[in-house]
Amino acid sequence: MAIGHAFIELESVDSTNNYAMARAVAGAAPHGTLIFAHDQWAGKGQRGREWSSKPGENIILSAVLEPVALPVSATFRLSVAVALACHDLFSRYAGEATTIKWPNDLYWNDRKAGGILIENHFKGDRWLYAIAGMGININQVEFPSTARNPVSLRQITGKPFDSLQLARELGVFLDERYAGLEAGDAAVQLQQYNQHLYGRGREVRLKKDNAVFKTVVQGVTAQGMLLTKDVLEREFAFGEVEWLI
Repeated sequence: MAIGHAFIELESVDSTNNYAMARAVAGAAPHGTLIFAHDQWAGKGQRGREWSSKPGENIILSAVLEPVALPVSATFRLSVAVALACHDLFSRYAGEATTIKWPNDLYWNDRKAGGILIENHFKGDRWLYAIAGMGININQVEFPSTARNPVSLRQITGKPFDSLQLARELGVFLDERYAGLEAGDAAVQLQQYNQHLYGRGREVRLKKDNAVFKTVVQGVTAQGMLLTKDVLEREFAFGEVEWLI
């Protein structure tokens, strides 16, 4: 079934990812179901952070995926496909300044436009579900002081958008990227991910433990490791370093 064949619209929910996972486990949301919320009051971000979004102004969307055709080792491949789908949508309206910040944030220039959180459910060696949560800033122009360099599509273009319609459009891009992944396009998608990689070829500041250092971003491996180079060639796993921008 195509991603987006079922589209559930909610006025308010604690977390679209929680809602999607509960329905998937209960057998009430098959592969390709999209869950959209106008308001999310307990949204989740990476590494236990909260994802905050002003009610009614942005894309808050979760996709129920059943990666039965993919090996359990393909979690980063799926992350790449979802990130590319978000990039496909945002760059269509915001242009070439749209990038993907490793591992899965959506950026425009040096500002954060969105984030992705994929939660997986395994049973033994079977990958039963992947719930892909996507939050993208669309119409919001006022952000909490705790938000790090946020930006929205409206701020970039000066125009308002229909968040619900853009969420449906995102579902189309997600279906295309997921179909490509199942067809064996993982290497091509990784190449495209690296082409759109935030900071690639630039010197950035990273922090590991208590050490802050400058290094040049080279790319990301098929295993999801960030490659950088300074006096040393370095390789970092997700969660090992923090970006300082």
